[in-house]
Amino acid sequence: MTPAINAAKKGKVKYALHEYSHDPAAASYGEEAADALGMEYGRVFKTLLVEINGDNRKLAVGVVPVSGQLDLKAMASALKAKKVAMANPADAERATGYVVGGISPLGQKKRLPMVIDSSAEKYDAICMSAGRRGLEIEMSAVDLMKLTGAILAPIGR
Repeated sequence: MTPAINAAKKGKVKYALHEYSHDPAAASYGEEAADALGMEYGRVFKTLLVEINGDNRKLAVGVVPVSGQLDLKAMASALKAKKVAMANPADAERATGYVVGGISPLGQKKRLPMVIDSSAEKYDAICMSAGRRGLEIEMSAVDLMKLTGAILAPIGR
């Protein structure tokens, strides 16, 4: 069990787990997951961390489809910040307790501000990392918001 799965269990939400054989040579963790699970790229989401206003101690989480990228200006706007920049991978791992490629929005060490791309509303359920490479968790965006305190905003491009 990962902290992400434990968070879903504890929150008593409906979820499904999907496991696949992770290829260390994969160019994109998210696209690898979508391909392995036979899901469209827009329905599989990646978890990205940003630093707020140039402070690597102030981090936030963006959850966007693997089919696109995080729009940093839109993310800053959603967080009501002047600017955001991608966080250093080591800072992201330290703050979440997960390794890059397996960072889940669920069960992170510290509760960070979180924004989920509004495209998640189009789906009954979305997939995201369950806390390690090769393991995805599927649930509704509403349940993900309930468990994490996240907001929805158009942060993907």
